[in-house]
Amino acid sequence: MTTARIVLLVTSPRLPAGLLTAAAWDVVRSAPVLAGAESELTAVLRTTGAEVTVLAEAGATQALLDAVAAHGTAVWLAGPTGDEALARELGLRLAREPGLAELELMYGSWDPPGARLLDAVEVMDRLASPGGDPWKRSQTHRSLAGFLLEECYEAYDAISADDTDALREELGDVLLQVLLHARLAEELPDGRRWTVDDVAGGLVDKMVRRNPHVFSGEEAGSIEEIEANWERIKRAEKVRESVLDGIAMSQPALALAAKVLDRAGRVGLAVPPPLAESQVDPEARLGASLLVTVAAARQAGLDPEAALRRATLSYAQAVRTAEQTP
Repeated sequence: MTTARIVLLVTSPRLPAGLLTAAAWDVVRSAPVLAGAESELTAVLRTTGAEVTVLAEAGATQALLDAVAAHGTAVWLAGPTGDEALARELGLRLAREPGLAELELMYGSWDPPGARLLDAVEVMDRLASPGGDPWKRSQTHRSLAGFLLEECYEAYDAISADDTDALREELGDVLLQVLLHARLAEELPDGRRWTVDDVAGGLVDKMVRRNPHVFSGEEAGSIEEIEANWERIKRAEKVRESVLDGIAMSQPALALAAKVLDRAGRVGLAVPPPLAESQVDPEARLGASLLVTVAAARQAGLDPEAALRRATLSYAQAVRTAEQTP
């Protein structure tokens, strides 16, 4: 004897309608389908000959039991939120009357990794479109530049504090800036316009191109060899007049000095830092002295930016302690 069953069919709202597993297609083609609302998926199912009925969720439990009594199997096409209230009501009813039917949860499709990024893009589009958030719609790439730096610094702070929960949140704020910049770029004139898909597509192409040991079957070798190969590929991608091209000149001066020294050292350029004694004014002498200190840190294998940050934070703690002293 075939067991009567109610199938609660859950699908991902982020995938194209109709992209279902073979088991899901089998059940919707062989049994009546009930749903709480019209959707792209109900339309697709009807085009394939499936019997789909839309009704109010308030009467769904009895309607499903009636369909089971008539056909042996009935399907409830769950909405985007999963219709937990209905599932709970069905479960309680069948627990009281187990002979009516069995309740089966079936996943007809599920979110792939990164699916919530589609939600983020959709929400940003709503915020930055007419009728959305006036503040976001009034921004430009230039007006947002400081916010991007600030959010990156806050993510850096979370890493320094080894606070992975805070890092997750701060990276979300960084992502918000990326999405907003990409959405604003959709409003640029023809010839300059680009989208978040262009950003993601360029990143994918770059990752594949610069990691041939993963995507093209090349032998991996050591970490040093992989880094050297990365630099070789990058040089082939972008014709640069100087080894210093591509350095972010707006980064903090200490980090900038370390990066310039590092780039020069990579290609064996022995350009000595300026002597402090030869400088004509106090600021230039101080700058030259600091640059020599950064060069010494690099020779010692130390990160001068991290070292100064550590010392400054320690000093800041001493200041806080002194403030508490009567």
